[in-house]
Amino acid sequence: MNTAAVHPLLADVHGWPDPQTDEDRLAFWARTAELLDWDTPWETVRRWTPPNPQTRQGPEAAWFEEGRLNAAVNCVDRHVAAGRGDTVALHFEGEPGDRRDVTYAQLQEEVSRAANALTDLGIGPGDRVVIYLPVLVETIVITLACARIGAVHSLVFGGFSAEALKFRVEDTGAKLLVTTDGQFRRGTAVPVKANADAAVAEAGVNNGGHLEHVLVIRRTGSEISWTEGRDLWWHETVETASPVHSPESFDAEHDLFIMYTSGTTGKPKGLVHTTGGYLTGALYTYLRLFAHPDPARREGEVHWCTADLAWVTAHTYEIYGPLSAGATQVIFEGTPNTPHPGRHFEIIARHRVSTYYTAPTLVRSLMGWFPEGIPAEYDLSSLRLAGTVGEAVNPEAWHWIRQQLGRDARDAEGAPALPMVDTWWQSETGSTVLSPRPEDADPATGHRLKPGWAGRAMPGTAVAVVDESGEPVAPHVQGNIVVTTPIPSAARTVWGDPQRFYTSYWEKYADRGWFLAGDGAKIDEDGDVQILGRIDDVINISGHRLSTIEIESALVSHPDVVEAGVCPVADATTGHAAVAFVVLSAGAQARIADDAAAETELLSMLRAHVGEVIGPVAKPRTLIPVPEVPKTRSGKIMRRLLTQLHDGQKLGDTTSLQNEPCVPVIDEICRARGTAQTPTAQERR
Repeated sequence: MNTAAVHPLLADVHGWPDPQTDEDRLAFWARTAELLDWDTPWETVRRWTPPNPQTRQGPEAAWFEEGRLNAAVNCVDRHVAAGRGDTVALHFEGEPGDRRDVTYAQLQEEVSRAANALTDLGIGPGDRVVIYLPVLVETIVITLACARIGAVHSLVFGGFSAEALKFRVEDTGAKLLVTTDGQFRRGTAVPVKANADAAVAEAGVNNGGHLEHVLVIRRTGSEISWTEGRDLWWHETVETASPVHSPESFDAEHDLFIMYTSGTTGKPKGLVHTTGGYLTGALYTYLRLFAHPDPARREGEVHWCTADLAWVTAHTYEIYGPLSAGATQVIFEGTPNTPHPGRHFEIIARHRVSTYYTAPTLVRSLMGWFPEGIPAEYDLSSLRLAGTVGEAVNPEAWHWIRQQLGRDARDAEGAPALPMVDTWWQSETGSTVLSPRPEDADPATGHRLKPGWAGRAMPGTAVAVVDESGEPVAPHVQGNIVVTTPIPSAARTVWGDPQRFYTSYWEKYADRGWFLAGDGAKIDEDGDVQILGRIDDVINISGHRLSTIEIESALVSHPDVVEAGVCPVADATTGHAAVAFVVLSAGAQARIADDAAAETELLSMLRAHVGEVIGPVAKPRTLIPVPEVPKTRSGKIMRRLLTQLHDGQKLGDTTSLQNEPCVPVIDEICRARGTAQTPTAQERR
């Protein structure tokens, strides 16, 4: 194997055939890995031990064993070495209007400074670094610096509360937290450091924890508290470090990052992704879906993934995928309607964005902001492809993207011709599993784009839609989607809890060795898959996956709440919204018995409480006081039943409830509040 890779800008991956057998898939992934620069060649493409029901352990997977590489070198240094140091890597757009272009040569220097600073702080291979930052150049710099020295990074959404951050700092055993004085959000400088201080108050080495330092970026100039000896300024620590750093290589299975995702138990799961396999999947899927099919036309294109850098979407298609490909991309700090709803269109026009990858919830917001369509003053002619991620895109939004964002991409008959890649994948898979291919927009290929359908499995990947026993379902019948073959970018385990890795993803189909994604799906006669939403109790709000139990736990932590049941309901803008059914304490019930104002005040207080415990995105849209919530005989809250009652849908089986008489009571409450329409619960059975 040649360890000097073909530069990805020259790789014609669009012409590679789809492998159909396991042997062909191994050869496919070996060929794909050769797009990376390896210091030491691998000897074994894949080692796989199936999940074990007896020991209740997930599979043991290892890709490209004996191979050694450095993720940051693949994302930065090799492009400089290839003579592309002057190519812009990042077009940064700050919310207040500040802008900055960073070339690959400049990025190499900044990452090297940060790597040297981390080493001086005693951070080494395997140490964990939690990054609590908005979308800044520095966020990408510190992320790549961790990868460069072999530290394990875990990025946390800047909108999360101190409590949520505290859990991640303590669970990872982080030695360093990187944060900022504040962040700009909707035209306001929002404090951040105070949340960081609250989160790490008990995580320091003096309290038996592992945290040694808090590295602070000065972004807003906000007044902040300061702990001498622990807190350090970025500009005094990183910007003064040497811009020259000699990287070392790491095993392909060396831990790269921990990505936390909500699960059904309330405690977020820390998914562990490793270096060689993840980077291979990220690079290939970026090239296959977003890079121009003609390698000669890739230079000069501009990619924009609009996700916050803390989400896996950004890890794969805003950091590691595009940068390992040597792409030029936009990163944007702000919200899409600040200072006006056309901000994204301004950015597309200014930077001549080629590929625009965003969430359906944002598309629905744009539709509401521009009911008459996007004004002609915005030049969108540079757009070559659009993509969606986070949830299934509804057909109305799908058509709007092609007609409005893609108004300059028309076929010979004048019909919309903008390719749409409606990708489906998860934090667990690390890279795209299902997607239409960009060429499907051309009828000459024999395939076609289908609004609301996630398409086929990506090359090197295989899926099935099956029933509870693992048998394939008939076309257009709902089943469970499973990934039936190992993929290199998939998570290896749950940090500190390998048995949870088994019970969350592998237990149901352990005898088949299949990964249970947790989504319902349908498949059609062409083999295209439609994703129907979660089969567990996770709510997807604007692309943020939140556990119902985590929200319930936050509510119950308030003294006025005895019990809570949280369920997802449809929302025209965010995709899903959380509705909370709350059983109030006797004291709270007495206060609101004859005082509507007191109830309004209490419910508003409870929403704010959830925002403080988890973060604003987790606030329930609606809270409904009820005498009790429906539970099975094993004590599990029937959340899907709550959704059905709220929406006035046909009810499922209630015979397993230990308190079935509560169902018509809750139904009457919902109908009285106008959430559910007649007929009654009894009539809907």
